[in-house]
Amino acid sequence: MSRSSQHVVGIHYAVGAKIGEGSFGVIFEGENILNSGSSGREDDFGRRPSAPVAIKFEPRRSDAPQLRDEFRAYRILNNCRGIPHAYYFGQEGMHNVLILDLLGPSLEDLFEWCGRKFSIKTTCLVAKQMIDRVRIIHEHDLIYRDIKPDNFLISEFQKTLPDRQIVKDVALSAGGDPNLIYMVDFGMAKQYRDPRTKQHIPYRERKSLSGTARYMSINTHFGREQSRRDDLESLGHVFFYFLRGSLPWQGLKALNNKLKYEKIGLTKQKLNPDELLMDFIPAQFGAYLKYARSLRFEEEPDYDYLISLMDDTLHCMGMEDDGHYDWMDLNDGQGWNIKVNKRANLHGYGNAVPRHDHQQNVNNNNANANANANANVNANENSNLNLAQGNSPYVNNTNGNGNLVGNNNNLQNSNAAMAASLGNTPKSRPHSSHRNSLTYAKQKLKLANSSPIAGVNPTSQPPNRNRTYDSMGSHALKSQTNGVYNDYRGGGGMRVDDPNAMYYHRQMLQRQQRAQQHQQLIQRSQEDEGLYEDAGFCSRVCCGWC
Repeated sequence: MSRSSQHVVGIHYAVGAKIGEGSFGVIFEGENILNSGSSGREDDFGRRPSAPVAIKFEPRRSDAPQLRDEFRAYRILNNCRGIPHAYYFGQEGMHNVLILDLLGPSLEDLFEWCGRKFSIKTTCLVAKQMIDRVRIIHEHDLIYRDIKPDNFLISEFQKTLPDRQIVKDVALSAGGDPNLIYMVDFGMAKQYRDPRTKQHIPYRERKSLSGTARYMSINTHFGREQSRRDDLESLGHVFFYFLRGSLPWQGLKALNNKLKYEKIGLTKQKLNPDELLMDFIPAQFGAYLKYARSLRFEEEPDYDYLISLMDDTLHCMGMEDDGHYDWMDLNDGQGWNIKVNKRANLHGYGNAVPRHDHQQNVNNNNANANANANANVNANENSNLNLAQGNSPYVNNTNGNGNLVGNNNNLQNSNAAMAASLGNTPKSRPHSSHRNSLTYAKQKLKLANSSPIAGVNPTSQPPNRNRTYDSMGSHALKSQTNGVYNDYRGGGGMRVDDPNAMYYHRQMLQRQQRAQQHQQLIQRSQEDEGLYEDAGFCSRVCCGWC
């Protein structure tokens, strides 16, 4: 990509290929164009000036914006070991933008590539790093509240250099570690004590659930305020997940999400940590979980004791901490390779698609966007459309003079873009609010199809909103020209030059798109019910239209 055709955010960060998405928004790979010609040597904190970055986009009108809080957490944890560096946060058009270090695959990805089971040695080595990262966060007066393998990533050294020994030598000579585990996604982090006075937050109950049901603590299930003990208990559940391959409370069924989460919590409460141990799992992991569950609300954990449990396990089994992990034996000892171990990474920051494939997808998407464009509209609207198609919000948004322009697609192209976007998102069962609103969406879709408005430009500006509503919620907009009400559900009285009619038709197109999204989500949940399991909550895993 030439310098003139690059799309820049945050003053000097060029937006590249799309590498992930979720309920929060979309993540692109990027580059610092000011340092793109530098030697690549690392600074005092182990960062390469020309290294690729992750550019995270979030709609500014999101019901639960997280990027600003996440940026604050990164600033608090700045230059801490195992925490990516955040370079920029700001607004670009209709989106919040966060720029931070680009990392490699997550522990969940590596777990999949290793056959959905880690050895005892790898689990101990991983556990020591994860406990240390949580300790660093707690020392900075924060609790994480969303412990899961997807939020722990390793560096990308091994992706850029395929030979593991070369990678290790280069990384260690630069003061880095190719298997250093990073914690990402601090959107749910919270201060548990005052940074100056160290006063702990009070104990409360009837708190809303936050986190991922599979790994959250028992206290969280029952609505109790979270503290340091809950992060450590969640880590214990992750360790058993790595050793066993699954947890006993996975796959539980219930009539609704609330009952499902209660059922998971009761199952965790019923099972003693010793009952989670299998014949091959060392007793130290049971001791870890017992200790975490025995902590009081404000009690400071003994992190050194927990790390020593992992060292004891290695010693009892005649192993040592030599830095060798299971994923280093993949591909005949060459280690993980994205081109071979390809898996869609929708968790946040890791780059899980080869770069040449990225560029080809970007070129194809750009060509489709240009072929479908038939008019220029507001640049902010085009930003949203490009996101839905998997492009940068600023792809094809500049004219020859560098001014922002936009592309307006017709209804069929817009629906096709929505379907393509759904095809790139993780399968999940729709939240109950989606299912409850489906009937209403179908009614609106039926109304829209029963009374097409020919010749109306759906991109017209919204009119003065003098309107009434019938029992179905349909609009009976008052015409500004003749002072009478026009019933747009069918029949006469509709004027194509009426701005109210144009605005209403535009709203119908949007409702039609949303209805199609709901239909696709329900169809997906019926095809693969098991993917939902206890993956999390609406704000974390749903389609993002809540």
